[in-house]
Amino acid sequence: MSREIVAGVDGSPESLAAAEWAAREAGHRQLPLRLVHAWRWEPLDIPLQQDRATQQRIADEVLESARATLAARHPGLRLTAGVVPDTPVAALLSTEERAEMLVLGSRGHGALTGFLLGSYGRQIIAEATRPVVSVRSRDGKTPDSGGEIVVGQQGGAEDSAPALGFAFETAAARGASVRAVRAWNLPPLYAYSPASLALADELGGLVPYEEKALHEALAPWRERFPEVEVIEHVEIGSAGQVLLSSSGAAQLLVVGRRARRGALGSRIGSVAHAALHLAPCPVAVVPHP
Repeated sequence: MSREIVAGVDGSPESLAAAEWAAREAGHRQLPLRLVHAWRWEPLDIPLQQDRATQQRIADEVLESARATLAARHPGLRLTAGVVPDTPVAALLSTEERAEMLVLGSRGHGALTGFLLGSYGRQIIAEATRPVVSVRSRDGKTPDSGGEIVVGQQGGAEDSAPALGFAFETAAARGASVRAVRAWNLPPLYAYSPASLALADELGGLVPYEEKALHEALAPWRERFPEVEVIEHVEIGSAGQVLLSSSGAAQLLVVGRRARRGALGSRIGSVAHAALHLAPCPVAVVPHP
């Protein structure tokens, strides 16, 4: 089944920036772009509520305006658009079967504002089975050249494979380099197994141990994408802080996430949360088992 990039549009500056970013990415990857606007008629007993026909017309106009703008800016783009009669979360998630990635606008910047205003996006990111890219209004103008694709690598090679794969694919499509970042802290002694401590001793300490883990995780992707320049970055510190400090000039920051369920619903993890609210560039959150 052919893939497509899917962008959610609601008429806000953030969603229009996301649609613009998605259009450029579709061009890089030579994929079609599908615009989705979620609208569902819900009659309410309140004064001055617009009737169904008026709301439908507004939804159609929002989508058509975005479609026409992108068609004019990107004349070779294969572009489709449609209104989905559902909630924003359900509408975007319903497109996953064919989606290469989902692209969303984000109003949040900073932990508190992002938490209050980004609930739809956070839920989509937490439940999606495809990569989700979050774009703020200023990010729609982020250049697609001249910067690195920064990707976080944690754990073993299999744990980070989806995020690394997405980063290398994006870099290859854009002609960009990849900066692979592995952050580590000095844990309590019991956090390392006797075998891993023995290996660390053989390598000369914990830093070479971490460097070896990153190098091994990158090996299959270097082989698959030999044209992509790779910078290996190992630094002591929390993963969120190290990634943010490494992404100042990045085109895109890529992080992985493992879905977690809590009392308040799905959670995306502390590293993805920090990246989404504080990174100076668009952020791709890639699910992994």
